Amino acid sequence: MGSRTIQQRAHERTMRGSVGFLLCSLLLALSGTEMADQADQSDPKMSCANWMGGAPGHPGHNGLPGRDGKDGKDGQKGDKGEPGLQGVKGDTGEKGATGAEGPRGFPGHMGMKGQKGESSYVYRSAFSVGLTERAPHPNVPIRFTKIFYNEQNHYDSSTGKFLCSIPGTYFFAYHLTVYMTDVKVSLYKKDKAVIFTYDQFQENNVDQASGSVLLHLSLGDEVWLQVYGEGNNNGVYADNINDSTFMGFLLYPDTDDR
Repeated sequence: MGSRTIQQRAHERTMRGSVGFLLCSLLLALSGTEMADQADQSDPKMSCANWMGGAPGHPGHNGLPGRDGKDGKDGQKGDKGEPGLQGVKGDTGEKGATGAEGPRGFPGHMGMKGQKGESSYVYRSAFSVGLTERAPHPNVPIRFTKIFYNEQNHYDSSTGKFLCSIPGTYFFAYHLTVYMTDVKVSLYKKDKAVIFTYDQFQENNVDQASGSVLLHLSLGDEVWLQVYGEGNNNGVYADNINDSTFMGFLLYPDTDDR
C-alpha cells in the first residue's frame, strides 16, 4: 500500500506538469497577435518561467571595456603652494656669446652739483732788475733801478727791496760785474744776512760775482742785496756793455697759510 501511494504521488506531479504546460500553451495561442506586438517588451518563456518559478542562472562573463570618454573641462586654479627649500648652487655655466648691441638709451638726469674744488687762481710773483749806478753805497740796500720784469710790483725800485705778498718758497739769484775794486755783498732777509759773496778784483780786468739761494718767505718778509764792509769793497759795476742783475720768483705758494 505504501508503494502504491508513492507511485500515485509521482503520477499526480507528472499530471500537474502536463496540465501546466498545456495551459501555458493555450494562453500563448490566444494572445498570439497581442504578444507579437509586444515581442520586444516581454519574453513568453519568461512568463512561463516566472509562473513555474525556476532556479536563478549563473552570472554571465564580463563584457569588453567601453571606449574612452571625452576629456573633461579644466578645473579651477588651485591655491599657491608654500615656497620650497633653496636648492644647492649649481656650477658656473660657460660664458655665452656676446649679444647684439642694444639701442642707445635716453640721456640721464643732471647729477647733483659737486663740491667746490681748489681755486684755479695761479699765484704769481717775480721780478728781474739791473743796476744803473756804478758804485753803490756800502751797508745799505743796492737800488736796482733798471726794470726787466716787475709785473706784480712786488719789487720796490725806490728802496731796492723785494716785499713778499704771497707766502711760499722763492728762488733768488744775482750776477754782478766787478770792476775797479774788490766786491763783498750779501743777500739779506729781514735784516739778517743769508749768503755772502766775495770777489777779488784783478787789475786791468773785469770780473763777475754771483750767487743764488732758495728761501721760504712769510707774508711781509723783505729780501735785498747789500754791500758790506768798508768803501774799498763796493766794486759792483754797470755800464752800457756790462750789467749787474738781481732776480727772484715764487716756486710754489703756501696756500693753507693764506
